[in-house]
Amino acid sequence: MRFKGPFILFVFMLLGLGCGSSKNVNFLGVQEAPKKTAPAPSNPSLGTAQNAAKMIDVEEEEEVPKYLRKYQEDQNYTASLEEFQAMLQENPENPELNFLVAESFRKLGQVEASAPYYEKALSGGYANDEIPFHYMLALKANERYDQAKDLMQAVVQETNSELYRERAQEQLNNLNKLDSIRLQVRDVELNPLEVINSEFADYSPSFFRGELYFVSHREEAIFNRYDQPFSDIFKVKLEGLSPQENTVERLPDIFNDPGINEGAIAFAPDGNSVVFAKGNPGGAKDRRSVDLYFAVKRNGNWTNPVVMPISSPGAWDSTPVFNREGSVLYFASDRPGGYGGSDLYRATLNERGRWADVVNLGPEINTPLDEMFPYVSPDNKLYFASDGHAGFGMLDLFEATNQGGIITIQNMGPSYNSSADDFALVYTDFPFEGFFSSNRKGGQGSDDIYSFIDNSSDLKQITYVLKGTTYQLNDDSTQTILGDVRVTLLDANEAVVDDVLSSRSGSYSFEISPEKAYFIMAERPQYFTARKPFSTVGEGIPQEDLMERFTEKVFVEDLSLGQIVLEKTIVIPNIYYDLDRAEIRSDAAQELDKLVQLLEDNPSIKIELSSHTDARSEDNYNLELSQRRAQAAVDYVVSKGISADRLLAKGYGESQLVNGCTNNVPCTEEQHQENRRTEFKVIAIGEE
Repeated sequence: MRFKGPFILFVFMLLGLGCGSSKNVNFLGVQEAPKKTAPAPSNPSLGTAQNAAKMIDVEEEEEVPKYLRKYQEDQNYTASLEEFQAMLQENPENPELNFLVAESFRKLGQVEASAPYYEKALSGGYANDEIPFHYMLALKANERYDQAKDLMQAVVQETNSELYRERAQEQLNNLNKLDSIRLQVRDVELNPLEVINSEFADYSPSFFRGELYFVSHREEAIFNRYDQPFSDIFKVKLEGLSPQENTVERLPDIFNDPGINEGAIAFAPDGNSVVFAKGNPGGAKDRRSVDLYFAVKRNGNWTNPVVMPISSPGAWDSTPVFNREGSVLYFASDRPGGYGGSDLYRATLNERGRWADVVNLGPEINTPLDEMFPYVSPDNKLYFASDGHAGFGMLDLFEATNQGGIITIQNMGPSYNSSADDFALVYTDFPFEGFFSSNRKGGQGSDDIYSFIDNSSDLKQITYVLKGTTYQLNDDSTQTILGDVRVTLLDANEAVVDDVLSSRSGSYSFEISPEKAYFIMAERPQYFTARKPFSTVGEGIPQEDLMERFTEKVFVEDLSLGQIVLEKTIVIPNIYYDLDRAEIRSDAAQELDKLVQLLEDNPSIKIELSSHTDARSEDNYNLELSQRRAQAAVDYVVSKGISADRLLAKGYGESQLVNGCTNNVPCTEEQHQENRRTEFKVIAIGEE
């Protein structure tokens, strides 16, 4: 399908003249080198060979002009650009030459310079279905978002192709999301790594065991196609996020070949294997694909790297990264069968210890444009760079989460992303700090490496901890440390949250949640189980008030256990009865409820529940009254679900006075009250 003349004129009238920028995208269905390749993200020197003949929209078979044949064979975009520009001076409105200049700029990574040439190609009627999409990306890269929207709207309205209409509508939807993405501002501190950034491209950071590995174009030999030095892999020692002076070194020749581009590198978590990208020799007849190479460490030395079988012949395979376990390798590739320019794939280490089962990550992650530079975080989020999802221009950084099979893609926002290329994010201390690459304005070279620190309050973490000590409660009300106590944390519904055994020094600890009610129970053989209510409701610290990355708020609740001694009486305080009556009053019921709880928490004990009177009134009357009161207390406890065979009611009348307040001794009402008491004692300990 071709865009017709009226449509081109319509687009031209909408946009007018102006500058813009673009990235390498899938051109006329040919899988091109991604915009960001392993050795040179802004200059795709590790890209696959381009079929330059297909860069020209030839309606009928005809002989390729000499200058285009040279372009096709050499793919020397720098030399071709100079030649095209010289020809353009003689005929500045020629749409074909404008298109070729735009394409050359795009392939050299100088995307900002490509826009006016795409625009002239469009306005001159050059027939190429991809120009509007290239031009749209160029407009985005120069933050001309409204014009990019107009362009995609024009495609939606005018094209006769359902495929192109869907692509344009998707890009239009992405552009409409930018207003909300702009609001995702975070408190991020960015710093260029001046120790390692140079006038050349420096990019693709990889952190491993206190050292930062990166790719840089510092070789003396020149990669003619892009008129820049070949790339090598370097490393530098870090102190925090700061590269140390005079520690930058090139990796040994086993990794770096002169006159060959080496790219992104990844170490397995155990440090015994490594994967890196390598390819693109400078000769026109040499192999132009990029492969993943693999080496292992034996006796402290690396084996000679070999091409991994998961690499695709003739394709661009690069930007590898391992998962946390080292059992899955993620990487980018523009191999046939993908969704666009470069896609993200994964390979799995099988039972035989070989990498196999290459799987495309699917259309939720991959788009018709480019996805690359994956990174897997400790919480299994996938970070990657893309220009196909809703972003600010060229490559943006994205975060992908998978919850229950539902994948959500989130642009990381303007605190990380710019209208330039932002890519190759890695964390050194998740989720607070790390590194990424960018060719944004203000850098030292075409690509630079930046450190970042995210100081946003929502990342600051607070842990609530309940701590305490278990004690034995002595007869004289003193306490001594009691170890080996089973301490159980229960929720408000008395479901077990956690349980621990206190240490020999009696200490215990639980991690708890804010705004929740709990119970704490302490159990030890031959001791009464202790129980305490505990709550964090109203005790939380607001997220915005957190000052440190990690804050711990500690609650302290000590637990005292009384030893079970048979026949030892224990007073139940505040059990009062109306004069000459045995009915359980409401205030007495509250105290008896505590006894019910104790019996529930100590199901192996049987008790005698006794009642006593003062010395006033006749002995027999007091004995009968105390028995009725004791039985009333037992009946109340049984009514709460305690088995009757665990309780014995016993009235003692005035036979066990605790003071000398007999009928013949004048006493105060308070002294008589001391004798009117309810007690219990354990009379048996059996099995539950």
